[in-house]
Amino acid sequence: MITQRDTALKVLQAALLAADPAEAIRRHVRRDGHELHVADRVYDLRRYDRVYVVGGGKASLPMAAAVEDLLGDRLTAGLVNTKRGHLAASTGEAAAGQSVALRKGSHIQVVEAGHPIPDEEGRAGAARMAEILRQATDRDLVICLISGGGSALMALPAPGLTLADKQATTQTLLACGATINEINTVRKHLSQSKGGYFALQAHPAEMITLILSDVVGSPLDVIASGPTVPDPTTFADAYAVLARYGVLDQVPAAVRRRLEDGRAGRLEDTPTAGHPAFGRTFNLVVADNRVAARAAVAQAEALGFHSLLLSTSVEGEAREIAKFHAALAREVEETNAPLPRPACLIAGGETTVTLRGHGKGGRNQEMALAAALKIAGLERTVILCSATDGSDGPTDAAGAIVDGSTVRRAQELGMDAEAYLADNNSYEFFSHLGDLIKTGATNTNVNDLTMVFVF
Repeated sequence: MITQRDTALKVLQAALLAADPAEAIRRHVRRDGHELHVADRVYDLRRYDRVYVVGGGKASLPMAAAVEDLLGDRLTAGLVNTKRGHLAASTGEAAAGQSVALRKGSHIQVVEAGHPIPDEEGRAGAARMAEILRQATDRDLVICLISGGGSALMALPAPGLTLADKQATTQTLLACGATINEINTVRKHLSQSKGGYFALQAHPAEMITLILSDVVGSPLDVIASGPTVPDPTTFADAYAVLARYGVLDQVPAAVRRRLEDGRAGRLEDTPTAGHPAFGRTFNLVVADNRVAARAAVAQAEALGFHSLLLSTSVEGEAREIAKFHAALAREVEETNAPLPRPACLIAGGETTVTLRGHGKGGRNQEMALAAALKIAGLERTVILCSATDGSDGPTDAAGAIVDGSTVRRAQELGMDAEAYLADNNSYEFFSHLGDLIKTGATNTNVNDLTMVFVF
């Protein structure tokens, strides 16, 4: 028998299929003989001596496979960094339903690296990308593939900084509740790859950057910290982020010193729009949260739900956003508004979690747990909270699914939902209940999705 939860998971699967990175590239890029068509632009491949591929992110492997299929023997060499464990997923069918394997004997090297905390493998891969970019000439074409997670996966510390400095700073920013925009503002000013530096290193080569967005609103300078776009932020902005959250004394001294020197004008800031390198760089978003959310709406409607896309720009503290979704569910159950039952309300975006406890979890699991407390007793409601990349925080779960019985079932096992939430221990809570969503690596990454079903 198909349960309410099965139905919710079926809608999620449709969203993941729509955000498949390889399909996204094929929608926007095609080859016709010697011509490579990218959106409304045409590149004559006969003009280029060499064609390189570089990039990083959780979706970089299927993106690279799609580009390799298009370029064939015109591809000279390449390297992409992806999250550890995603290469293994390419040996079969990805969770989104697509094969993501590179060709046998591929010219593109794949490096598996750490996320969300950068590691030495990611640094070494980014350094090798920089070498590839610096050898490119005005007779070469560089295709850069960027997706969510690229900031951590392509960590190349600025002069005077170590990888340990960047790791400690990343951990501090993740724990204090800073938004992804704020985190990446800091990252760009600690890096040789972010904030437009990849474009500078490739100059004077022609560059095409294909982007799978995991950032609300898809600001190009924030996605993977904008390695190929002008940077509108400054050292002063980066310093202000650390000051705003009161963590200046928690980051390494070398990081604080660099930001202070930059703010004082003793270091050159990240490149802005006036640099000639950006005149030879074309950046294109090939998929984002809106694509996935609209597919979820369509699937829900096909299953007989009255459906509504609320927003793809949801941000804020996870447990606070949960209250809003729970309130919507209660409104539908009690008044048949804003949609009549059966109803499906869908939202996308990315929340944050301010760590107060010592538990294990992710923003989607935390939101689901907070929502469960607010919908306790509602018999018709199911709420699903999931990361589209299959990894919510430092866990092997994409998120969690809850209903009106979740809190009661926990109580029967001797668990206090409020206490688990206070300890940021949502993973352990849902693990005991069997309510974690585990998709495995989906090889895509377009933010998070929240689905409120009222049957």
